[in-house]
Amino acid sequence: MASLQPPVCDFGRPAPDFALPGTDGKIWTRDDCAGERGLLVMFICNHCPYVKAIRERIVRDTRELTDIGIGCVAVMSNDPHDYPEDSFETMRQVADELRFPFPYLLDETQAVAKAYGAICTPDFFGYNAALELQYRGRLDASRKETAPEDARRDLFEAMQEVARTGTGPDRQIPSIGCSIKWKTA
Repeated sequence: MASLQPPVCDFGRPAPDFALPGTDGKIWTRDDCAGERGLLVMFICNHCPYVKAIRERIVRDTRELTDIGIGCVAVMSNDPHDYPEDSFETMRQVADELRFPFPYLLDETQAVAKAYGAICTPDFFGYNAALELQYRGRLDASRKETAPEDARRDLFEAMQEVARTGTGPDRQIPSIGCSIKWKTA
């Protein structure tokens, strides 16, 4: 399983719209998910060890970001045919078990991942209130193992800055994770 790093932040790039089914039975759009001060779009999945290492921290950070006006959403774009652990039913189980405080959406056609330029799980896209990209970095220093409890909260601190100023930090450390499992033609 090769690990990939996404490219650096393309500041100002607009957030593509979407309409995807959530594990809660609703159809969610980009605007439904956005908060008054910004939007965090996370590409995650159920089977990836990089995601499993940070799921509890994602829950913690998104709860706190929601409190400061950043809307949060997670999108699963992997092909569940080849990766059954990423099935919609398992997505529901994971979202319920971890009490995700954000919509967890299925990108069955993978069009949303392609529109955003997502390449791995986890891949984080942080937008300001105008839905302009301001952060494309890591959650923290975790890899396949969870970083120490006192690790710097890169994503959270960056999105606090975005909520406060509308702009993200100049220095961003890329996320790292498993490749998105693209469907074969």
